[in-house]
Amino acid sequence: MSVEIRQASWADFEAVMGEKGGCGGCWCMLWRRTASEMEAGKGAGNRAAMKRLCEDQGVPGLVALRGDEAVGWIQIDRRSAFPRLASSRVLKPVDDKDVWSVSCFLVDKRVRREGLSVRLLNAATDWARDRGATIVEGYPVDANRPKYPSVYAWTGFMGTFREAGFVEVARRSETRPIMRKLLPA
Repeated sequence: MSVEIRQASWADFEAVMGEKGGCGGCWCMLWRRTASEMEAGKGAGNRAAMKRLCEDQGVPGLVALRGDEAVGWIQIDRRSAFPRLASSRVLKPVDDKDVWSVSCFLVDKRVRREGLSVRLLNAATDWARDRGATIVEGYPVDANRPKYPSVYAWTGFMGTFREAGFVEVARRSETRPIMRKLLPA
């Protein structure tokens, strides 16, 4: 598959999210908002919140394009940009190191199982390193069954992170490891 991976524009991001805004109107705001803000903002509210963020700071992630069509997305930002992670019993910080977090993936179902998630993760890691990151962290699903529904794996699969050189650093749940990759300066 011939794809280009680059920092997303708002138009790229919006195209990947589709009319529903990704998974149930999330618009990749789950870790950025409280549970009540997230629920109240499903759909249009979350879209508006992400659009404001993108206008103020730039789109916090990369998009994969096949030709002119956006077919994949990965969100990456400083962990501090995702306050809901800090309050998570399972995904709370392992330590006080300056960490960048990969919070979600979205890959068009037509191009799944073609290695795009690994390519997105490697590109996001390089992108973060170019912006000063020394540690990138992810929160994938360690699927306990062979056919885990992709729609529920929006944080990625453990195998994707392993293939990209991440190692498990903590596990507070049977199916949710915290994985990291140390980046050379």
